[in-house]
Amino acid sequence: MSRKAAYTTLLTRSSYLPGLLTVWHGLKRVNSKYPLVVMVTPELPQEARDILRRNDIPMYQIDTLLPAPDRHSVAEHDARFGDTWTKLRAFELVDFERVVLLDSDMIVMKNMDELMNLPLEADEIAAAHACACNPMKISHYPIDWIPANCAHTAVTGPLADPPSWAPSAPRPYGQLNSGLVVLNPSAKLSAAVIHYLDTQPLDEFAFPDQDLLAAFFRGKWKPLRWYYNALKPLRVIHPQLWRDDEVRCLHFILRNKPWGARAPTTLGPFDAVDAWWWQHFDEMGDSMQKNEPKDWEYISSLVDNQS
Repeated sequence: MSRKAAYTTLLTRSSYLPGLLTVWHGLKRVNSKYPLVVMVTPELPQEARDILRRNDIPMYQIDTLLPAPDRHSVAEHDARFGDTWTKLRAFELVDFERVVLLDSDMIVMKNMDELMNLPLEADEIAAAHACACNPMKISHYPIDWIPANCAHTAVTGPLADPPSWAPSAPRPYGQLNSGLVVLNPSAKLSAAVIHYLDTQPLDEFAFPDQDLLAAFFRGKWKPLRWYYNALKPLRVIHPQLWRDDEVRCLHFILRNKPWGARAPTTLGPFDAVDAWWWQHFDEMGDSMQKNEPKDWEYISSLVDNQS
């Protein structure tokens, strides 16, 4: 390893433990040279902590991060975003020169350790664009979220570079998805990000942490290719850029997570990629059942295993 670096994710509740462990399994599966370290908040149950400890997954105890209640609220449809502000604590992980922040609703498909050596200035981040197509026509999403304004619409093929933001570009060209963020932790940068959270207007932030990151780092975030944060709807909405064998990290955005239903009651456009999550989960289970059967029993209780 050429530098002190790590992948990290946030765990605030046991329900996301199966997802986190599947991310961890994926990093091992692709022979990553870097560890996964987990930011945990005080409310995380001891049982989940014990499972992380028994699997030698390092934990960093952090405090929950929230703006004052009168400064921001999330729509009822997106209540799951309520604690995602705490992801910003990744800037505090100063034991590392470089951190790649991951969400727990992902699977790692190919090695992406090159992100640990991606050139970044001290005050820069890197991330892939948000998809601004709003195919589900969710009413509280920004009015300019239409396919013509989506940065992914401008990408011509699987290996083409994404567009860069400029003042004349559609506003969504400056919006990132925070499922994967490459950053350089520092006390100075962390303090500046939290000061921004505490002092700047947040009313228009539909997606808490990622809207803040896009605003704070405007003009200072490098767009990554789609395949580092392959949002699962892209496979259907933007087939011109998608190729299964190019996906580095697949992100199960949207409210319904794959671990909620092994066998969906109705067929949908994303069933194929949801099945990939179960394949990774089952691979992890084959090993864990042999070494820690009680842990596996607990983890299995957190997912819908009905076939």
